[in-house]
Amino acid sequence: MRSRTSGFTLIELLIVVVIIGILAAIAIPKFANTKGKAYVASMKSDLRNLVTAQESYLGDNQTYASSLGGLAFSQSAGVTVTIAEGTASGWSATTKHSGTNTTCAIFYGSGA
Repeated sequence: MRSRTSGFTLIELLIVVVIIGILAAIAIPKFANTKGKAYVASMKSDLRNLVTAQESYLGDNQTYASSLGGLAFSQSAGVTVTIAEGTASGWSATTKHSGTNTTCAIFYGSGA
């Protein structure tokens, strides 16, 4: 007489492994997309903060800053902000994050 021990069969284990593989195949690209969205959100946030700093600078100096040096502004980690132009009537800037190839830009006023 054979004794029957309880446990999982090979087929049951293979089905579980396949299901885990399918879930991983769905979750990994969504995670990568979420990181990209977070990088873009960080760049946009820096541009919004730069607008505030530029308006404060305009109030004190009657012109927009042409570099980050005179502004009360700090960049987020991994983000590079570049002011391309700053005049009395407008300015423009771009942001780039080290984790993505996406660039965000802002053109503010009539001189940008």
